[in-house]
Amino acid sequence: MKNNYKTGMAVVAALLAGVASAQVSLNSVRVGAKDTAALAKFYQAAFGMQEVNRINAAPGNAEIFVNFGATADAAKANKSEPIVIMHRDSDDLKDPIPHVILNVKDMNATVAAIKAAGGSMDGEPRPFGNTGIVIGIAIDPAGNRIEMIQRP
Repeated sequence: MKNNYKTGMAVVAALLAGVASAQVSLNSVRVGAKDTAALAKFYQAAFGMQEVNRINAAPGNAEIFVNFGATADAAKANKSEPIVIMHRDSDDLKDPIPHVILNVKDMNATVAAIKAAGGSMDGEPRPFGNTGIVIGIAIDPAGNRIEMIQRP
């Protein structure tokens, strides 16, 4: 009887864990910049994103939301999660691990747009094993890393 009870409780716990995780979804991705407006312009020029919201916490300290779309209205209608650019006091980053990950259709064209918009690359894009996937790491003008994945 004890074993049946333990098994039953384990099943209930597993089901509840599944319910809890099913109620969680991505809200947005946040990056920081000393000059949020300038970084929002970079994301527009490099990736075709548009400003969809702005919260002015203090003068010169705006939190800017950007999303993909050819126009601001198209970006506002886009159901994907935005990138939120939040003010930070310095662009001197010490930890290169946290970063944005974007899917791209044309790695070469995207790299050219990043460089033209004032960003840089951390090396050249390279194949990921024998998968046909190409991965590139860009760095935006505020020092945030952007991983780009081009699928075959």
